[in-house]
Amino acid sequence: MTVGTGVDDVGVDDLELLRREFSAEEGTFFGRLRPDLVWDKAAFGRLEQAMRRVCAAFEGRDDLPRWLVEGFWDCHDWVPGWTGHPNFPRPEPPEYYEEAVERLRDLQYWFVRGESLYLPGHEWKDL
Repeated sequence: MTVGTGVDDVGVDDLELLRREFSAEEGTFFGRLRPDLVWDKAAFGRLEQAMRRVCAAFEGRDDLPRWLVEGFWDCHDWVPGWTGHPNFPRPEPPEYYEEAVERLRDLQYWFVRGESLYLPGHEWKDL
């Protein structure tokens, strides 16, 4: 099943997950990040994996839905500043957060520019 985007391989689940994330609904990465100051690794994993699949589905297209562009933009634009504050709790090693922010930057680039920074077949490391 797909959403009416004209892209056959964009799953409803991925688009719905991103819609929920970008709206910071309860139980999402953003839903915990802002009010609770909690970086939920499992929720981040779901978010970035859905972002990757959506990037692949929209690669090379010019007709990007505005809400998705804004969401991808906000991910990389807002997260580093919010989580980089000295009082933000960071129980993971600093390298984890650096890699996560870099991943958001790479995904933003891929979605907005329509091409990945990486060669086809690139293996994305789990964060």
